[in-house]
Amino acid sequence: MTSLRRTIVFGVTLASSLTLAMSACRERPNAGEGPYADVVARAVPTIERVTGLKFKTPPKLETRSKAQVREFVLSQFNAPAAQHQLVGSEAAYKLLGLIPDTLDLRRLLVDLLEEQVVGFYDPKTNVLYVVDGAPKDMIEVTITHELVHALQDQYVNLDSVQRVEGNNDRQSAAQAVFEGQAVYEQLEAALGNSAIAFNLPGGWERAREIIRNSQSSMPVYASAPLIIQETLLFPYLSGAEFVRNYKQNTHGGVPFGDMPVSTEQILHPSAYFTKRDAPTPISFVPPAGVKPVYDNNLGEFETRVLLYSYLHNQDDATRGAAGWDGDRYVMFDTPAGRGIAWASVWDTREDAADFYSLLQRAATDRAREKPGRSLHVTTDEIDGRPVVLYVDVPAGTRPDLITLSAVRLAK
Repeated sequence: MTSLRRTIVFGVTLASSLTLAMSACRERPNAGEGPYADVVARAVPTIERVTGLKFKTPPKLETRSKAQVREFVLSQFNAPAAQHQLVGSEAAYKLLGLIPDTLDLRRLLVDLLEEQVVGFYDPKTNVLYVVDGAPKDMIEVTITHELVHALQDQYVNLDSVQRVEGNNDRQSAAQAVFEGQAVYEQLEAALGNSAIAFNLPGGWERAREIIRNSQSSMPVYASAPLIIQETLLFPYLSGAEFVRNYKQNTHGGVPFGDMPVSTEQILHPSAYFTKRDAPTPISFVPPAGVKPVYDNNLGEFETRVLLYSYLHNQDDATRGAAGWDGDRYVMFDTPAGRGIAWASVWDTREDAADFYSLLQRAATDRAREKPGRSLHVTTDEIDGRPVVLYVDVPAGTRPDLITLSAVRLAK
């Protein structure tokens, strides 16, 4: 979720639980000046060694109370651009059936962050903050994780990258790089060799299980809709795998100058490392009488989550989303209420046919849940490319209000 995840990226260290499960943190007396100066002094040279990057300026660290953290979170959501994206994505995800109609997404996210935050790096102030009263066994790994973000910010403008508007998928891919590197380097700093994490009994799947279990034990997170849970975990889990692949394919280094542009490139190494597969941009030309109010995209990963939300079959969801090559949704107002159109383009006709069949099943289930809605799934080729169109409008609205003729593919 575009505007939401930017705050979460720098505010929650989900991967700390993994490091704690694999290494013991020993208490040491404070040294130097400032809060946790000894932790910072130990972490900085280790981070520089494992990343191969040097801090251009000394990192700053301050403490904040829970109340101050809440004020920070609220300030992120109250920014005009964030409000626009939050309201738009919340309405779109409700129309797509990804979150309940009764959910107050802003309140959920604030509660979620308050529940989980231990420390965060704010690229606006260039300061790493640790929450007063944070669990002692979490402080060192949290500081190490967030120091990686502080180092990243000295080589690439994190704030500008995270503020990409209208392209949720590309933003998700960038966040996966930043969080993935922080997880990977955090493990190497704690264990001496991040490869250990991938060679433990059960491998990276065991690491995934550790992180998921630690999160599901938190009541707010455990009660959140699947799309919220999965998009929170994606940058950490899939991002760490991407960074591992990057290091193996490039013999070190960081991808800041050649960032992946889609979650497809995060999920499928061949789409980034072998034959670069960039998404096909999609746009809508709504006909007369249709007033667009918000548009964005899902990307392959969130398309997979949507399919799983209805089909409850991981294999079907993964296979059905695997041929994704681009998507776009647009919300619009009609005299009878709000509607949504979602177009997706696919690598092959077979991919499109598979997705079309699975989406039809999902739409049938959705129609049973929403008798006051009219849902339509169609497929055809545009400029020789297979496209699937999903339209959900209030009952009684013309079913052909938006058709494939309104969809445009970039050349």
